[in-house]
Amino acid sequence: MSKRAFNFCAGPAALPEAVLQRAQAELLDWQGKGLSVMEMSHRSDEYMGIAARAEQDLRDLLAIPSNYKVLFLQGGASQQFAEIPLNLLPEDGVADYVDTGIWSKKAIEEARRFGAINVAASAKGYDYFAIPGQNDWQLSKDAAYLHYTPNETIGGLEFDWIPEVGEVPLVADMSSDILSRAIDVSKFGLIYAGAQKNIGPSGLVVVIVREDLLGRARSACPTMLNYQVAADNGSMYNTPATFSWYLSGLVFEWLKEQGGVAAMEQRNRAKKELLYGAIDASALYSNPIATNARSWMNVPFRLADERLDQPFLVGAEARGLLNLKGHRSVGGMRASIYNAVGLDAVQALVAYMAEFEKEHG
Repeated sequence: MSKRAFNFCAGPAALPEAVLQRAQAELLDWQGKGLSVMEMSHRSDEYMGIAARAEQDLRDLLAIPSNYKVLFLQGGASQQFAEIPLNLLPEDGVADYVDTGIWSKKAIEEARRFGAINVAASAKGYDYFAIPGQNDWQLSKDAAYLHYTPNETIGGLEFDWIPEVGEVPLVADMSSDILSRAIDVSKFGLIYAGAQKNIGPSGLVVVIVREDLLGRARSACPTMLNYQVAADNGSMYNTPATFSWYLSGLVFEWLKEQGGVAAMEQRNRAKKELLYGAIDASALYSNPIATNARSWMNVPFRLADERLDQPFLVGAEARGLLNLKGHRSVGGMRASIYNAVGLDAVQALVAYMAEFEKEHG
């Protein structure tokens, strides 16, 4: 069997090897039933059991209160940019948004198609290298909700605090940091996360929504985008992304076996401290993000001479260190170190970075 590479891709991202092996073992014959999960009716008792376990394991991992619905939907996080205002923003209302990078900007642009959007704060004044303190935010008096992106996957900018907005529902795009460390779900009105980073394969988005926010959709909201409809139908108004849901459930089981979110937080802290430590101690590599806003999951870094970028990537790939090229919009390098990326992967990367600097520094 060929050796698996260390995959630092931002998404679709690395999955736990144990999960892939289990899916492989069950691919043709799930638990002696003689068929694959991919071939199974989503209405069957077997699949309903798979779906129920996945939801319960996620509830356990995040300590999700009972007054929240957990939805397993399609369309990815980007579809939520429209789905959120259609469900939560009255036609004559206003919603507050915080701009901290590319993904929050996309959410703002889409939401503006459906109503009045107030950009309460922007990191633009800091070149998106720091987050404005909440004392500087310009919040609306009666906002329908406040939307923010706790972790910007592309820019590597992450909140190390939760905004305080009183009774205003807090809406968070946790696509790239969900399950990486403990959160208090009760502080949020709605959390959404595209699966293909820290949850499972692409094709799925998880929405955790407080029950009192259901039933507010506009009359023009498409049935498929109505949270109330999704909740009433157990996320099965139509055929869901069954295999992605199943694989996500296997990831949740794996996370529980590892010791849950608390254990992952310890591991992730060790990984990010090792990598940022190597960058900060180097004369060749740099990370521009304010120390208190550095992402735990997506670590961008630049080489002092851009002409070394391609040789760095070629050498990395030769050593089985894959997908380190930064996003096309920002350049440089980026190492995404999600839950499924082990400390051994980060150690291998840091060792290569030191070797490369010795040769080219």
